Amino acid sequence: MKKGFAHFFLAVSCLFFSPLYSQTGVTGLQASLKPGADTAKMEWFGDAKLGIFIHWGIYAVNGIDESWSFHNKKIGYADYTKQLKGFTAAKYDPAAWADLIKESGARYAVLTTKHHDGVALWDSKQKHYSIPANTPAKRDVATPFFKALEERGIRKGAYFSLIDWSYPDYPGFLKDSSRYDATKDPARWKKFSDFNKAQITELSQRFNPDLIWFDGDWEHSAEEWDAPGIRQLLLSRNPKAIINSRLQGYGDYETPEQHTPVTRPKGHWWELCMTINDNWGYQPQDTAWKTPADIIDIFADAVGSGGNLLLDIGPRQDGSIPDKEVEVLKELGAWNKKYGEAIFGTVGGLPKGHFYGPSTYSKDSTTLYLFLAGKPTGQVMVKGLSNSIKQIRVLGTNQTLPHRIVGKISWSKVPGLVFIDIPPTVTDKYMPVLAIDLVGKINLYGGHGGL
Repeated sequence: MKKGFAHFFLAVSCLFFSPLYSQTGVTGLQASLKPGADTAKMEWFGDAKLGIFIHWGIYAVNGIDESWSFHNKKIGYADYTKQLKGFTAAKYDPAAWADLIKESGARYAVLTTKHHDGVALWDSKQKHYSIPANTPAKRDVATPFFKALEERGIRKGAYFSLIDWSYPDYPGFLKDSSRYDATKDPARWKKFSDFNKAQITELSQRFNPDLIWFDGDWEHSAEEWDAPGIRQLLLSRNPKAIINSRLQGYGDYETPEQHTPVTRPKGHWWELCMTINDNWGYQPQDTAWKTPADIIDIFADAVGSGGNLLLDIGPRQDGSIPDKEVEVLKELGAWNKKYGEAIFGTVGGLPKGHFYGPSTYSKDSTTLYLFLAGKPTGQVMVKGLSNSIKQIRVLGTNQTLPHRIVGKISWSKVPGLVFIDIPPTVTDKYMPVLAIDLVGKINLYGGHGGL
């Protein structure tokens, strides 16, 4: 994994310099795509909202950083690779994994088929490290998981590291030129590139993933990786395949990591990848667990800003999943089941300043959903809503709520303030959600008040 992402302001700034802007202007953010992005094929991704990331590899044996532990010299490379002898997958149950992912409400899952350490989870035909060939597990652990996802209607995502710090024809560790300089030995670099593309071809042909999640692109340029060639290789097999942004500008969506964006990342589609504790893979000493409430707050914020959450879990070397991770996924699933109308198949909601909390719109823009962070009682306020309101529903119940319009002047285009009284009966273990059914498509005022 790598930190860092770009923010954007220009696409939304034009909305706020006009005294009146409509839902057409808001959804116009969909046009902010990289060249060649296919709106039709991205629809399922935009609707999915939640994915589960799975970091599983030999690093779970000692419970240390995935690949980075030997790169950062926390452990010697020889000691790192000794973990191959301890990876058993003895309790691995891919059907149970898929059932848990389904219960969480996630619509897709991404498995680390090969991290920077070069150990493939499938039986690669290339002569290199793999779980079937080099560990006591002695079996392909990727294929049954992807099959289990297919059987449950969950989209398949394959993480693949472009970096391979174990392969003899890779130039070496980051900032380590002890092997060779790729620009000075193109023939050797081509050997690695051919190997890399061969493994990517195997993934494409064997698993036909809906999504390919690349990592490690920062070590070389798009030209050196042959990023356009890799993209074409994948799309020639499956034109509907989606590729993340870590292919040197040849991906379809942005991937901010660990830190929740304050402003929406550039482009329409984006995904926040985040751990349940502080580490990607299994580390027993890491007890900094995010609570279900934390994850739900983060998830609602991402969805309200038009993005997805890719929430990571790290199974043990035997394939069992820590209880805390199971608890979070089950609690998240129960909340998603109750409020799914406001989450899945929606679009990002109100621009900042209209409501103090996350919000989403229905795709037809006739329903506004308000996520009541902090379980408020009393009243909440929506500013700049020009539409009349049909009704306000409390999702997950049969309850409706009254509202008041305050400060509306008949001769002014400026709408009044919408106040909604939240009685004590509107409760939830984590975060209740309201649905505001509107007359017509949402129409927002974004000016400075006055006449």
